[in-house]
Amino acid sequence: MDKPKVVLGVSGGIAAYKACELLRRLTESGHDVRVVPTESALHFVGAATWSALSGHPVSTEVWSDVHEVPHVRIGQHADLVIVAPATADMLAKAAHGLADDLLTNTLLTARCPVVFAPAMHTEMWEHPATQENVATLRRRGAIVIEPAVGRLTGVDTGKGRLPDPGEIFEVCRRVLARGTADADLAGRHVVVSAGGTREPIDPVRFLGNRSSGKQGYALARTAAARGARVTLVSANAALPDPAGVDVVHVGTAVQLREAVLKAAADADAVVMAAAVADFRPAEYATGKIKKRDDKADPTITLVRNPDILAEISADRARPGQVVVGFAAETDDVLANGRTKLERKGCDLLVVNEVGERKTFGSEENEAVVLGADGSETPVPYGPKEGLADVVWDLVQERLV
Repeated sequence: MDKPKVVLGVSGGIAAYKACELLRRLTESGHDVRVVPTESALHFVGAATWSALSGHPVSTEVWSDVHEVPHVRIGQHADLVIVAPATADMLAKAAHGLADDLLTNTLLTARCPVVFAPAMHTEMWEHPATQENVATLRRRGAIVIEPAVGRLTGVDTGKGRLPDPGEIFEVCRRVLARGTADADLAGRHVVVSAGGTREPIDPVRFLGNRSSGKQGYALARTAAARGARVTLVSANAALPDPAGVDVVHVGTAVQLREAVLKAAADADAVVMAAAVADFRPAEYATGKIKKRDDKADPTITLVRNPDILAEISADRARPGQVVVGFAAETDDVLANGRTKLERKGCDLLVVNEVGERKTFGSEENEAVVLGADGSETPVPYGPKEGLADVVWDLVQERLV
């Protein structure tokens, strides 16, 4: 079988060196990668490096190997074009259809999915010109990943950092798996909660659960790959931040509620995949609770945590907002799921059976998605990203 053909465009930013790791991941996973740098990108990483890592010759302009018409053929034959890093200058050229080198010509001739991973200083990213260019590209169906927040060049810190190459690779893999340039969630803002809340008992102990956050992170990654603006509210998940996703880290159920309600104010959809503790200790011990032979065993009194799913379902932040819940059940899975769906008032409920060796921490999942309209959509055992795609398909059908 032919290897999927990927064009890796590299524009002239300091983050160009990180594209080497992205190139390695793409080639080692069986993709045929052609690197097309800009002339300025070669000031950061030389042509010999790109050629050696990709196994293909490297050129920046349209006059090399003219008989092969590279400025047309490269884009025509590609299954995916990813530009990483994409500078403000590159985004502007792409948005306005300029074609003054091999990479910009390739972007104009590509009829496959196109992904941009921007990297620049915060002020450049936030400038109205850049934001308008990004909006233009997204409106045309390109996927523009939100940059990460972190250390930039010099002493500067802020939004504009190139996302982790491994996470950019995950976006590319998801886009290639769908095999379409149709970013059906483009222009949508979605909120996803993930992980498991922890309710502190004393400075060293807490009440928690086994949730790893992997299903919620799969939902966030998949939504980003389908063009959505994604806010991920993450509770104690020891996972790298997905590329192109705004991540809010929280610990307790009360903190998660505050973050979800804030993010949901302008969201088209909210997916509550986090395992939220139903109860928390009524009192927090400021010092470690000691085990003493001369005293009775301590008693911990619990109080209810807020029911976040029921709250956002009953009081939608905007008309037409779609709300999705998750139900982890150990017995009478579908019956309990239907009861919970009615009680919570959400539009969709993802019901799965859990246990010590089921779902938690696994890379796979199996579920039934119940709809408030009486529908049932079974999702067979498979990667959690597969379930995520089904959920977003069902959400997209319900968006107005």
